[in-house]
Amino acid sequence: MSKIKKAIHEIHEMDSLSERNQWVNQLHPLVKFILTVVYIAVVVSFPKYDVAGVMGMMVYPVVVFLLADLSFCKSLERLRIVLPLVCFIGVFNPFFDQNYFVINNVRISAGVLSMITLILKGIFSVLASYLLIATTSIEKICYALRYLHVPKAIVTQIMLMYRYITVLLEEVERIMQAYMLRAPGQRGIHYKVWGTLVGQLLLKSVDRANAVYESMLLRGFCGEYQYMGEKVAFQWKDICYFLVWCVVFLVFRRYPVVLLAGSIFGGV
Repeated sequence: MSKIKKAIHEIHEMDSLSERNQWVNQLHPLVKFILTVVYIAVVVSFPKYDVAGVMGMMVYPVVVFLLADLSFCKSLERLRIVLPLVCFIGVFNPFFDQNYFVINNVRISAGVLSMITLILKGIFSVLASYLLIATTSIEKICYALRYLHVPKAIVTQIMLMYRYITVLLEEVERIMQAYMLRAPGQRGIHYKVWGTLVGQLLLKSVDRANAVYESMLLRGFCGEYQYMGEKVAFQWKDICYFLVWCVVFLVFRRYPVVLLAGSIFGGV
């Protein structure tokens, strides 16, 4: 399987995950969306040297992974491109932050602490976003955005970009196959033909976009995304789920829960 076909397959897999009949999937999309935003905001708000505090926020993705019955290994594989980029952000912190702390007569570099904290913040934020997409379909996410009165043009663009990224990838795959059939002995694509291939992709994309837009107009598209699924009403489980996690976030942000737990179990 080529890389492009594998990417298309993974996108379809994400759609299948979001449509499962798991308990987390059945929660109101607005609750999950706002909770994800709150979680990321709380994670980012930790001081740059508070490694223990950020590590405590691991509780949210771990619990949601268990509730949603998602494979952690497969999820990491799907995030294999994003996570290294996130980790790369904090690599240079030790070179710029030359301060240090002395804890129990042990000298610890402040740059290393800030690097670990920054990497953990990025990883947890990416995991939270992934869990939202894996448990909520793109239609429901757009429904939540419209519920929050996000401009309809932005919501429509998000919906169309997500839905037609696979169409663009399939077009790229066809162009690549046509090129390889005409150059069977060549490994990869020669740099001289990249401009031609990109130009063909642009022209085909414009033609496909015009055809799709005409089809949408014939089907009654009026410039605004309309959620065609069943209207989801707020239930007590949605409110309780949101409030419980907000309390957990507040406790972990206000108090050093990880350090307290370590001192208690360490003393035992």
